[in-house]
Amino acid sequence: MSKGVLSQPVIHPMVKFQRKVDSLVKSGVVKSSDSIWKIALLYGDDWAYWKQELEDFEFSVQDPIGDLLVVESWDD
Repeated sequence: MSKGVLSQPVIHPMVKFQRKVDSLVKSGVVKSSDSIWKIALLYGDDWAYWKQELEDFEFSVQDPIGDLLVVESWDD
């Protein structure tokens, strides 16, 4: 028998980011009404990457976190 390629779907990086942010909201670290910039404090060195990703999807750091959480599809 040969080993086949795993057929797990590829998850968009923004889906993973969205899940992490949702977890932060549910745990009370941030509120959905807080501005996205508050996440920057938690992401440190990785923030530049995520900020660019957010800007690519036309988010600004002043937008509320809740706007990020309601996105249903992250199509490039």
